[in-house]
Amino acid sequence: MKIAKRQRLANTKRKGAKAMSDPAIAACGENFRQRPAAIRRVSAFTLIELLVVIAVIAILAAMLLPALARAKETGRRIYCLNNLKQLSLASKMYVDDNQGTYPPRNDSDRWPDQFYSDYGKNINVLLCPTDLLLLGTPATVGGSPSNNIADASPRSYLINGWNDYFDNFFDYPGWGTLVQDMTTKGLKETVIAHPTDTVVLGEKQHQAGDFYMDLLENGGNDFTGIAEQGRHDNSGNPSLQPNGAGSTGGSNYAMADGSARFIKFPQAVDPQNMWAIADSNRVDYAINY
Repeated sequence: MKIAKRQRLANTKRKGAKAMSDPAIAACGENFRQRPAAIRRVSAFTLIELLVVIAVIAILAAMLLPALARAKETGRRIYCLNNLKQLSLASKMYVDDNQGTYPPRNDSDRWPDQFYSDYGKNINVLLCPTDLLLLGTPATVGGSPSNNIADASPRSYLINGWNDYFDNFFDYPGWGTLVQDMTTKGLKETVIAHPTDTVVLGEKQHQAGDFYMDLLENGGNDFTGIAEQGRHDNSGNPSLQPNGAGSTGGSNYAMADGSARFIKFPQAVDPQNMWAIADSNRVDYAINY
């Protein structure tokens, strides 16, 4: 039996030696021994390949960053719109509690303080995130100091001064007399003929401290340096032109019916001025850019 085993072992060795002498099998064995080195050569990057990858990443980033900026600005615009919606509801609550009348113009107790309790005493509601993030803390008060927290807080919005109504109804001789009398008179909600298309609150220029959007002050200068119509641009940046001129976006507004919406530039003032009340004034005060 031992002899038979030795014989089989010898035969196996002879077959193995014969197989290794075959050129094809020998080549396979050589390739197998060389494979780890080949794998290392395939997995390594050349400098040119690395530069190509970097260039592709840079191109993709250049394509995606503008879209990302627009998406971020869309989020800020919606947040701003929500703030104006809350202020719009606060104005409705104030009107309901005050015999259907909006607050009179008052340099010691302005609308942010008049609505203070109705918007939950949260002064952050007075800020547009686009205004705050891209331009810093917005102005407020202007040349008239305030003695309350709400009026003195940074603010991105202003309220309708209702100039056209008071001027038409009382036939004032000039701005000085008009603004003086508006401090004791509030606008009745029922005189607004188009509540869904009449602006109560809108966005103001960052550097302006004005509380009121006035159609008649100094010949209507609020439309050239106070009211903001293009803060939320599609590029993700605010328009730096007066009034938002040249903007591809628009601004947010709160309407007399309690709603709030985004209006593209310059549709808040053209073909009709939504800050005016009387139909004739909505046409007369329209601004064509």
